Amino acid sequence: MHPNALLELCAELVDSLMLFDAPADSLVSSFFRQHKALGQRERHTLAETAYSVLRNRLVFQHLAQSGRGPMARRLAILGWEGNEAFLRGALNEQEQHWLQQVRAVDRSQLPERLRHNLPEWLAEPLHQRLGDEQFWQLAGALNEGAPLDLRVNLLKAKREEVQAALEAQGFKSSPTPYSPWGLRLEGKPALQKLDVFTSGQVEVQDEGSQLLSLLTEAKRGEMVVDFCAGAGGKTLALGASMRNTGRLYAFDVSGHRLDKLKPRLARSGLSNVYPVQLTTERDDRVKRLAGKVDRVLVDAPCSGLGTLRRNPDLKWRQTPQGLQELQAKQLSILNSAARMLKSGGRLVYATCSLLDEENEAVANAFSEAHPDFVLQPAQEILAHAQVPEEQAATLCENGFLRLWPHKHHSDGFFAAVWTRK
Repeated sequence: MHPNALLELCAELVDSLMLFDAPADSLVSSFFRQHKALGQRERHTLAETAYSVLRNRLVFQHLAQSGRGPMARRLAILGWEGNEAFLRGALNEQEQHWLQQVRAVDRSQLPERLRHNLPEWLAEPLHQRLGDEQFWQLAGALNEGAPLDLRVNLLKAKREEVQAALEAQGFKSSPTPYSPWGLRLEGKPALQKLDVFTSGQVEVQDEGSQLLSLLTEAKRGEMVVDFCAGAGGKTLALGASMRNTGRLYAFDVSGHRLDKLKPRLARSGLSNVYPVQLTTERDDRVKRLAGKVDRVLVDAPCSGLGTLRRNPDLKWRQTPQGLQELQAKQLSILNSAARMLKSGGRLVYATCSLLDEENEAVANAFSEAHPDFVLQPAQEILAHAQVPEEQAATLCENGFLRLWPHKHHSDGFFAAVWTRK
């Protein structure tokens, strides 16, 4: 494809994303369906450029003001993540001169809001919580892409076997630093055609998400519920922990999300999983399990702000008002899920949010309202679940699991764990 034609497509994609009327990943997928002739390398350049613009939106919009031509084209030029010589072939003389000037700007001298690229309602509480040094480390981490983590399905393979198989295919990986199930790949290879993927030996899953399943510690023969299962990444990890025994319910209100679990389930070799679409968190099928379940994992609907490396559009699509609504929903779901626990059962509440309102505030409100649930130190559970004790302590704050992208190189996750008396 001619350089200018690809740059124009980049600008078209950026233009559609900047409306923020739908999730970026679904808009990018839809765009590629409309342009089926695009090759793998072209798709990669388009997607990475678009995500670069979303991450750096504030500073790019500021810098773009000095240029000429359509704003979306200027943003695409600034966010370009493809071959540099290819980009130069797309630019006219005026654009090349402008880009040179923009790249000479010392960004460290720009106002704070342009350097952290976060909306003020989000930057302020994070800055206050973390302090100056760590806040800027976090802001830097959120403006970078996330690595590609895999979870090895221990029902089918060992971690070192999968690592060797990937190496034989030319893909380098290293064991994840905390999860005993994980591998972190170098680069972002297409996995769908690899034997280790098609045979169900691995699933794509962020290390932080793997740690939530470790905290749940589902065991052989138990009755376990993944209450907000979504596409089932944690469900599959729980099923493998149970060694394909017992009964594992995958609950979700979205049939569309649960449909995505089906092909993954088929690959995994699990036969103990029962996907169930609920009407609400107070569905009769939930009530029928009252007092019968050994373990419940509630990965609650949340702002998703811990996943900004993967989903940078969320910082522009979420609002403080939306957070308040989510907080009420999270507590309602947690209250319903708790009723299913038998005496001695374990409840895990988790989010992929960075904000106290969705995390500690919800956990503390639940604890106050439920004296029959005793908060357990997350670091002790992780240490019991094969995470070295010293490392487990670095993953936790005040007894809660607290993962930060700049510290742990995972998505931002929170988890609280209770045992029912």
